[in-house]
Amino acid sequence: MDGEPRKRRPRSTAARTRLHILDTAAEVLDRLGMARATTKEIALASGYSEATLYKHFTDKSELILEVMRHRFPPFVEDLARMPERAGHGSVRDNLVDLVTRAVPFFRHGAPMLGSLFAEPELLRRHREGMARHGAGPLNVNRGFAAYLEAERRLGRVPADTDAAASAALLVGACFQRGYFEAFSEGGADFPPLDRFAADVVAASGLVSESGSEPGSVSEPGAASEPASASGSGDDPDSTSEPA
Repeated sequence: MDGEPRKRRPRSTAARTRLHILDTAAEVLDRLGMARATTKEIALASGYSEATLYKHFTDKSELILEVMRHRFPPFVEDLARMPERAGHGSVRDNLVDLVTRAVPFFRHGAPMLGSLFAEPELLRRHREGMARHGAGPLNVNRGFAAYLEAERRLGRVPADTDAAASAALLVGACFQRGYFEAFSEGGADFPPLDRFAADVVAASGLVSESGSEPGSVSEPGAASEPASASGSGDDPDSTSEPA
């Protein structure tokens, strides 16, 4: 194992064993990449046998999916529930929050998955494995699009919004930023993530510059009364006495 000492197997319950395998798998995936991170390597690094791995995960694809959920639980889990957030909070804040969490997801995921493209057969097997579990990269786009479509139906984004196209633009920006961060390994000067997220959402045209939802209207009676000619609150029919 590249000269590294074998990790001592912790004495634990089944749940802690599973957690230990996930932590180890994440480390191995980061170090070796998807193509070289075999279940044998993961088992060796964790101190368990491959048979133990398969007691907790049906195949490598499921293990990888669980690693992603384990490392990015807020993003992966909340993404599937995004349509439920429609109508709550502001669209701007919801999207900024999602973009802010999507970038780290792609920053870690891009190098992890990138090595597969050098191995067509491994890429095919990985793609088929993801499909068996109803997973895959397009699920990120679908999550964004489902949320935007729900907000469109509520009238909180423009009525002519193309949810799929808008999702592709937002996700594409997240992926690019994540990829650049992974490529530069901190060597490039990027704007702060919160500012980047706010700028991307503003540029999407889904929300107004003020942050309010397009098409929003003022509360009845909110408009101010026109000022009188004299600028005072006196009866408008009254006139000033001549000097």
